[in-house]
Amino acid sequence: MLSGMSERDAREPPLDRIALDPPEAQQRRLRLVEELIALGDAQTAPVIEALRRVPRHLFIPEAEAAYAYDNVPLHIGDEQTISQPTIVAVMTEALALTPRSRVLEIGTGSAYQAAVLSLIAQEVYSIERIPRFAREASERLRRLGYAGIEVRFGDGYAGWPERAPFDRILLTAAPPMLPTALLDQLVDGGVLVAPVGAATAQELVRIHKQQGRLRQESLGAVRFVPMLAGALSRR
Repeated sequence: MLSGMSERDAREPPLDRIALDPPEAQQRRLRLVEELIALGDAQTAPVIEALRRVPRHLFIPEAEAAYAYDNVPLHIGDEQTISQPTIVAVMTEALALTPRSRVLEIGTGSAYQAAVLSLIAQEVYSIERIPRFAREASERLRRLGYAGIEVRFGDGYAGWPERAPFDRILLTAAPPMLPTALLDQLVDGGVLVAPVGAATAQELVRIHKQQGRLRQESLGAVRFVPMLAGALSRR
């Protein structure tokens, strides 16, 4: 069951995504995806289709809606952002997801990335350390009809041992070093994608785990909010 769901929420019917996704928004989204294809950020059919289907404007504050389909990061509150579409495309491609993949995401935020992942992978488990985001993300995903996603309020540094191991792990915030717990929860043959480093010098890396050994490759310089340890007290 998704976290943060009240009995009242559970009784409410799913939102009509078609009604909330007018033709103008769809056209803007398609133009954005064409831009990502031209840039080489979105390359494979499953990723392209997922980006075309997820209405980004429903995952951001109303005040930012006019910029939903610009290729820029946007503020979602509490000094957090929804990643630039270029970054979402690059990181999703880097995971090399399959329809059977079990994915752990660290940093749910507004749940846009989780929604994209859910249209490609079999199961998505997402951890959020800010309780308000965890509650709102759970409700948003449920009301919009996204299946196969479980959101948990907790400390991303600890991972999700009860659901481990995972075929793929994605971090949407940057730790100074990769947490050992997450590497331990990655299956042999699995892939982890994460920004790593200090705020002034971060690098997007992809880790391949083979026969217990880790092989790391750089995917370029990036800038993410820092990944903080611990979960905030509930509020």
